[in-house]
Amino acid sequence: MDPTISLYLSQAIHGFAYGMILFLIASGLTLIFGMMGILNLAHASIFMLSGYICYQTILFTGSYWIALIVAPIITAFVGVLIERLLLRRLQEFGHVEQLILTMGISLFILGAVQLIWGTESIPVLTPPILEGLVDVFGFTYPIYRLFIIVLAVTVLSIMGLILFKTRIGKIVRAAVEDREMVNAIGINIPLVFTCVFGFGTWLAGIAGVVVAPILTIFPGLADQVGMDAFIVVVTAGFGSLGGAFIVSIIFGLLNSYGVQIISQLAPILMFGFMAIVLSIRPEGMFGVKE
Repeated sequence: MDPTISLYLSQAIHGFAYGMILFLIASGLTLIFGMMGILNLAHASIFMLSGYICYQTILFTGSYWIALIVAPIITAFVGVLIERLLLRRLQEFGHVEQLILTMGISLFILGAVQLIWGTESIPVLTPPILEGLVDVFGFTYPIYRLFIIVLAVTVLSIMGLILFKTRIGKIVRAAVEDREMVNAIGINIPLVFTCVFGFGTWLAGIAGVVVAPILTIFPGLADQVGMDAFIVVVTAGFGSLGGAFIVSIIFGLLNSYGVQIISQLAPILMFGFMAIVLSIRPEGMFGVKE
């Protein structure tokens, strides 16, 4: 294969892999906002916390695979506690109070990880079975990044099946549209909200584990990746899962090709794209006008 074509294909897969990581984070954030109306500023910190829990689990067990199971479950439990003990008490308040609370939770998580694990970057090793390169369409590509794509697509496919093919999914989608009506027919809306919040943080937990061997774990990870995920949600339109998926891929490709072609401008490409979209459609590419 021509080296130039090979390079561009490799960058495309890099971009798709990063887009899948963004969507794992953004999907939980947009699901929580779409159903509960809560813009959770602590979401990225929970994603970062999962990376640290992944590292600690590997230290205890020596297994990345156990960490891939344990860390998302723990972060989901943390999410359930946050919703049940803190956010539920602010149901009668507006978004400003929710933003202040979730910002406080984010700062608490940041302080906790710095106290427990310090401020230095912590590397997480790629599991041996996923090390090395594999031949893809005539060029070599890291096995671990292909694993990220397969895992993300699998998780998101399961999420789609649950949301659109099961009774639980119908309840969730109905609650998004009209929570009062769903509550009136006897559905326990607070319990549904807690489950949705926990599921959203579980998705962030998976993203935290899979990104750990690529970016390493450090206190600024929440800001680095979380900002990109937040831009995805805003650009796609709050509450639009399908839109978040498409925009995540676009941003992943922008990041990948931007670094290759115009490296100096790469960090602001997503901001520029967001500014263009919001200037045309303030509600986002796939958002619905209130």
